[in-house]
Amino acid sequence: MEIRNASCHALSQLNRWDRPTFVRVLGPVFEHSPWIAERTWTRRPFDSLHGLHQALCDTVRTSSEQEQLKLIRAHPDLVGRAALVGSLTPSSSKEQASAGLDRLSSEEISAFQHLNQAYRQTFGFPFVICARLNKKEAILDGFRARLKHNRAEEIQTALSEIFKIAELRLRDLVEEA
Repeated sequence: MEIRNASCHALSQLNRWDRPTFVRVLGPVFEHSPWIAERTWTRRPFDSLHGLHQALCDTVRTSSEQEQLKLIRAHPDLVGRAALVGSLTPSSSKEQASAGLDRLSSEEISAFQHLNQAYRQTFGFPFVICARLNKKEAILDGFRARLKHNRAEEIQTALSEIFKIAELRLRDLVEEA
């Protein structure tokens, strides 16, 4: 499902932005983590959308484990309390809806809540998956498979999924031209 933002910015324009504008527009690409855009701003100019995405991801990769965990923990539980009361970020809300997570039966909601709890108890952070690239069945299967990982594997898997989410959000915000 393609989710386009009403205001798409040219990459050439983005390369000329001052730090506050860059952070204001690109900060939300990584859930509640504008520090990533803040640190990446100094790497301008970016020659492509791919280059921008890689620079942002490199900022995460070179950050401390504490910062990486804070980024992972900034993500909401799928079908969690925030989703059920309507307090997700607009991007997260659209992404969960694209996977059909806004149209679940009470049994499915219960399954998600049970798996969220088991996952958090096992790893100490929420289950993160790129909802736009999955549907509810695949997400439930992902929970079950990933609960078998060790913590180090799961940190890397969560970051990989966050990078996919960020890439799709960037595509919504930035045009190559």
